Amino acid sequence: MRYLTTNLTLLLALLGVTASAQVSKDSTNIALQPIDVKVYFAKQSSLGVTSATQSLSAEVISRQSPTSLLAAVNTVPGIRMEERSPGSYRLAMRGSLIRSPFGIRNTKVYVDEFPLTDAGGNTYLNLLAPVGIQTIQLVKGPDGSLFGANSGGVVQISPKGFEMLENRREVELTAGAYGLFQQSLSLQQKVTPNYQFSFDQSFLRSDGYRDNAGLNKKTVQTAHQWQYAPIAQLRAFILYTDLGYETPGGLTLEQYEADPRASRPAGGPNPGAKEQQAAIYNKTGFGGVSHRLQLGKYLSHQISLFGSYTDFKNPFITNYEERIEKNWGLRTYLSLGNQQAALPWQMQLGFEGIKGSSTIDNYDNNKGVAGAVQARDGMTNSQWNLFYRAQIELIKNWNLEGALGLNGNHIDYTRKYPVVTPTDGHISFDKQWMPRIASSYTLHEIMSWRVSVAKGYSTPTLAEVRSSDNSINTDLQAESGTNYEVGYKIRNKNNNLILDIAAYTYRMENGIVRSLNEAGAEYYQNAGEMKQKGIELSLWGAIPVSPQSPLLRGMSVHTAVSYNDYHFGQYKVADKDYSGNRMTAVPQWVWTNNVKIDFPYQLDLNLYHNFTSSMPLGDANSIYAKKFHLVQAKLSYTVPRFYGVSVQVYAGGDNLLNQRYSLGNDINAFGGRYFNAAATRNFYGGLKLIF
Repeated sequence: MRYLTTNLTLLLALLGVTASAQVSKDSTNIALQPIDVKVYFAKQSSLGVTSATQSLSAEVISRQSPTSLLAAVNTVPGIRMEERSPGSYRLAMRGSLIRSPFGIRNTKVYVDEFPLTDAGGNTYLNLLAPVGIQTIQLVKGPDGSLFGANSGGVVQISPKGFEMLENRREVELTAGAYGLFQQSLSLQQKVTPNYQFSFDQSFLRSDGYRDNAGLNKKTVQTAHQWQYAPIAQLRAFILYTDLGYETPGGLTLEQYEADPRASRPAGGPNPGAKEQQAAIYNKTGFGGVSHRLQLGKYLSHQISLFGSYTDFKNPFITNYEERIEKNWGLRTYLSLGNQQAALPWQMQLGFEGIKGSSTIDNYDNNKGVAGAVQARDGMTNSQWNLFYRAQIELIKNWNLEGALGLNGNHIDYTRKYPVVTPTDGHISFDKQWMPRIASSYTLHEIMSWRVSVAKGYSTPTLAEVRSSDNSINTDLQAESGTNYEVGYKIRNKNNNLILDIAAYTYRMENGIVRSLNEAGAEYYQNAGEMKQKGIELSLWGAIPVSPQSPLLRGMSVHTAVSYNDYHFGQYKVADKDYSGNRMTAVPQWVWTNNVKIDFPYQLDLNLYHNFTSSMPLGDANSIYAKKFHLVQAKLSYTVPRFYGVSVQVYAGGDNLLNQRYSLGNDINAFGGRYFNAAATRNFYGGLKLIF
């Protein structure tokens, strides 16, 4: 703690000097965070936003390794992204990962106006490639009033091709340790003053650090925007990903210490991960079309239609699962407002509905080949959300907003096998009113206070109701709770110093717990209440330097600290009482630092540091993952343009301190198989051509 405090004090002192410095006309302009953001339907000052919000631009994402979003996302306090093996991601927004099956839960993810989160509550975030992303905006804290059932927050991804763009072509090649190779192509073109598009393609492969941890991923994405009339705009987005990655499985502490690169060995009656060729294969097509129409000076209408098709296969230790998932839906709203009124105001009324249909078949796994049938089920999900929001500026710079959503969710299922006669069933969750009240006040256009109260609500995902133990759990209940939050932000007039602090308390009832049986198959149950209290701090600073400086052309610094006081309340699993224990898989402290240094001759260095404190791996708090310091670096050199072509050469290193750590543990693992080792010190290099 003393080490953390000392370094923060030094950084604050450095940034204090920066705050008083004046940027000259020749100074390098470094965008730390956008001045205006679009969080709730319309652009507004980032100071006046009533939620804890942070943006990750394409430039920020590109500072890290081009193969993953992991390091960039983990610079946001309160967010924890994990990678158990290459391609296998989990994401927690202000919460624990103890409930996460494949993909993401408790968080709503959008690509522009299209929900990437399906009707079953799951999100395949690993379908996206960094090359196709323009901006990621993370809105922390529950907001079911506007975005449907969620208790963690909302992720809004802006793909390349929408909003403003410049004609640009990029080709990139990257190679590195453990068989890493990536190729990407990006084309952005403004064809006419009214029509523009982007086409982005990538291929990624890796052998992985561990045995049976290979990855092969192919992604194609295109986005189109057509302003076909002064008052009307049409957008289209298409994504196709062919993803396959092997799953090495968790190790016990003894196995982890003896050989962290090993895959899960055979144990008891169960063969090992490599023998069973344990892996995940996901082929998904996702697309959407949206239309925006300005109906008058104060009224506009937005409608979005979207859908997806997923072919999913998962050879596992005990079975071979095949799923076909289809999802389709719409999101539409009317927006009315007058920003020139004596009391500027706006309101929205809308609806979002998603329907999903899945066929799930399980077979014996005969060393990677599907064998005899174990179970067959058909599942249908329906989610809908009717929402209303109003905002008014009561006095200058004092915004008050309220939102209310009505959420509905139900599941229909047909158990086809092993029953003799197909059995139909229905799981219905009570309709929920989801209110949110928030306010912000901006003082002297450099600082603001915000406060909010919002209800969080999250129904079980399809992967929890019909988990990998092949049972259909009709007893699971939705999680719910209320989040109270206060925040403070200060930004100097030059926008080269930003401080953002947030404190919140959130008590969740009916927390859903992930457990593993002896075979390693997942099952879920409601266990009790979870008390989540946290403090988050972000600091951005830029040191203005003259472009003619012989040593240093610019420097930007970002530090983020999260303190998580997460404990179980009344919390029981079967006959075991874990009340009062620390919440599983949540570190008390996470501290990240990012420094970008620009040198003369188009040479720049990016340094990244992540400190994560120890965390319990089981509800009993009997075993902990050790704390670690992860250090990464990337050095880039850009050759001056020659015949319209710019060449960027880069080299990077990961885990430079050579720590033994895990970026994704198996939680509440049967037999103590908690550990998934991350790679030791390794390096990569690449080349990018920019036209």
